[in-house]
Amino acid sequence: MKYRFLGNSGLQVSELGFGAGTLGGKGQIFSAWGQPDQNEANRLIKICLDAGINYFDTADVYSDGASETMLGRGLGSERKNNIISTKIGLRYASGLNETGFHRHYLKKAVEASLKRLNTDYIDVLQLHQFDSFTSLEQLMRTLNELVQSGKVRFIGVSNFSGWQLMKAQAIAEQYGYEKFVANQVYYSLIGRDYEWELMPLNVDQHIGAVIWSPLGWGRLTGRFDREHPIPASSRLHQTAQYAPPVDDEHLYRVLEVMQQINTETGYSIPQIALSWLLGRPTVSSVLVGARNEQQLRDNLLAQNCDLSTEHIEKLNQISAVSPPYPYYPYWNGQFGERFKPIVASQVG
Repeated sequence: MKYRFLGNSGLQVSELGFGAGTLGGKGQIFSAWGQPDQNEANRLIKICLDAGINYFDTADVYSDGASETMLGRGLGSERKNNIISTKIGLRYASGLNETGFHRHYLKKAVEASLKRLNTDYIDVLQLHQFDSFTSLEQLMRTLNELVQSGKVRFIGVSNFSGWQLMKAQAIAEQYGYEKFVANQVYYSLIGRDYEWELMPLNVDQHIGAVIWSPLGWGRLTGRFDREHPIPASSRLHQTAQYAPPVDDEHLYRVLEVMQQINTETGYSIPQIALSWLLGRPTVSSVLVGARNEQQLRDNLLAQNCDLSTEHIEKLNQISAVSPPYPYYPYWNGQFGERFKPIVASQVG
């Protein structure tokens, strides 16, 4: 396993991390992701540890906290040698104030996660989505207090827009508060929106990207293609309202190129998808989840994939889409080299 710095934190994380959203199996969305019991969860975690993974990601909302509990139990005595990342902020309890990032809930949620994870500190605490009702000044002050208390060591965000993240960073800079070092984002061969605004922001602010759903919400597992569309009984339809959208024709074109590379190299479709991401700018860790041991072991082999320059260029070209305004003139170089966004020349 190779390791990368998480932004400018100085913290080194495995380039493949374990996404524990499959643990717990409670509720419509999470039961569709996976339903392993504690014994199977322990085996999955042991496989990750044996492979050198040191970054484990979960959230309080995953199966109403069961994912955190199972991850904590599965790590056991190995917890001290590994990095736990969890996310808070999405509603999963019925109380009036049991959501958001106001000080009352934020500190309460951290205490609850610590208890479920059976740990004294959270290595990376991430905000699961933006809260427009809590002032960013209060939020950044509270996060700073949590870091100073020792209960949280590093902070990050997930699913923020560029202006939301940058405004929070500016407030932290202004008052000398702890700044974000991680940005957990959706990014895949069939979902490259991250590149337009958030990737340049991460470069500028020295923030590491942690990638969720690198297989495009299950579309890049190798089970579906133009001749074998997603069946009506698939779990993808059960959770479609939460899935990042993708045009079917675009998906099939990307899959056809991936299948050609599969034929030429022997690498599986998921391995190709993960390997491509590991070569992208700003990426610190790509989260892999699994419903069973076979899926996990196959995904972990992505670290050994050696895609040729020609293969990578084919994937870059077939997966590229035209960015929306105001990005497309700069992205396409219409205004000259001087006005290209940072890292655009690396993205392809």
